[in-house]
Amino acid sequence: MQINITAIIKALPEKAEEMKALLLKLVEGSTKEAACIQYDLHQSAEEPNVFIFHEIWRDADSLAEHTQTQHFLKFVNDSSPLLAEPLTVYKTNRV
Repeated sequence: MQINITAIIKALPEKAEEMKALLLKLVEGSTKEAACIQYDLHQSAEEPNVFIFHEIWRDADSLAEHTQTQHFLKFVNDSSPLLAEPLTVYKTNRV
C-alpha cells in the first residue's frame, strides 16, 4: 500500500537559504530512489523559512529504506543546527 507523507520543516529565519540548498540536495537523491513515486518540495510564500514536502512512497518498507539512505542521513545531520523546531511529519490518507 502506498504511503503518503507531508513533512514540514521550519528553519531559523536567517538560515532559510542554507536549508533550501540542503533540501534541494535531498530532493535530488530521493527522487532517484526506485520506490519514490512523488517527492515535491514547496516553500511558504508567507514564511520563506517554512518548507513542506508532499511525498508518496511505494510502501512502508520503501519509506523505511529511504530513512536509511546516505542522502537522507546526511540531511538529518546537516540540517539539525538550522532548524527552528523539530520536523513535523504526517502519514496521511488521500480523501
